Amino acid sequence: MAAEAFIAQLNQQIGHEFAAHQQYVACAVYYDQQTMQQTAQLFFDQAAEERSHAMMMVRYLLDADAEVRIPALPAPINDFSDVVAPIALALEQEKRVTQQINELTRIAREQFDFASDQFMQWFIKEQVEEVSKMSDLLAVAKRSAHDVEQIEDYVQREAAAGEGVDPTAPRAAGV
Repeated sequence: MAAEAFIAQLNQQIGHEFAAHQQYVACAVYYDQQTMQQTAQLFFDQAAEERSHAMMMVRYLLDADAEVRIPALPAPINDFSDVVAPIALALEQEKRVTQQINELTRIAREQFDFASDQFMQWFIKEQVEEVSKMSDLLAVAKRSAHDVEQIEDYVQREAAAGEGVDPTAPRAAGV
């Protein structure tokens, strides 16, 4: 059985992941409206990934026979000053999620909840990748804000490299 403190915090994290999903959809819509299709798709994909993370957490709680509570979500930011702003927002969001994931891991360890600690290890690895991806994209966007085609080219090259399916990822609910 997962520790009660961990369960409570993971339920909050489910809300954070769904909020990140919505924020990434808002970013994708902005880029789509700017006719930046590659960047829009990157953010649509990021949105799907965040939703998947939330559903992995839901599945974990269901498997642990713990209560699942889906919290209300704040509205995402929809208005951006330029093509750099959504990426800067995304990087800050990923850094915040990293802190939240680290806090969940701390709680699991303090509660001697080793199963939950093990569950969080995949998310720790994932956050390193997400922060790196958004940091690199922000550097390119700042450097190329005057020429969005350079941003689009970078995103397309990165997408072509692809991440692939991670067989170590936790199972998501509903899949």
